[in-house]
Amino acid sequence: MEKVILVNELDQETGCGEKLAVHQAGLLHRAFSVFLWRKGQLLLQKRAQGKYHSAGLWANACCSHPRPGERVADAARRRVKEECGLECPELKEAFSFIYRAEFENGLTEHEFDHVLLGRFSGDGFSPDPAEIAELRWWDLDEVSRMLRERPEDFAAWFNLAAPRVIDLLKQTDSAIII
Repeated sequence: MEKVILVNELDQETGCGEKLAVHQAGLLHRAFSVFLWRKGQLLLQKRAQGKYHSAGLWANACCSHPRPGERVADAARRRVKEECGLECPELKEAFSFIYRAEFENGLTEHEFDHVLLGRFSGDGFSPDPAEIAELRWWDLDEVSRMLRERPEDFAAWFNLAAPRVIDLLKQTDSAIII
């Protein structure tokens, strides 16, 4: 039984709970979203059809939850390897935000989401088909255009985080990304 870390609005731990039960109750919990970047592109995943919510939607390279006692950065590196088959580059936390999204199947994502950025120069990846239906590089301008034209094609948290990530990547040099 997978557990997630329950938090308050300041990201202070308040306990832990079973992942599915937390999503059924809509409890605020800690999460992370990893955005991998290279030469004006973001690596996006199309979520597998078997995912418990947001199946078939596009999202950032990896998103998940740290386990109780696990640091966010350690969890992010672990999940990038498990989901994408990539040795994760250095990651830098860019920002965090709280969001709540209710799904038709009765589940609710209510997350304190840590957004981590990493520069990646490789091409080869071997995604886990239980997690990812497709994994590919998208130009930043293409992501921005698609978010405006077809936001329903993207996961709820991606619609919120991606514009901020794209702005960061366009406004700063690559020094913000280790």
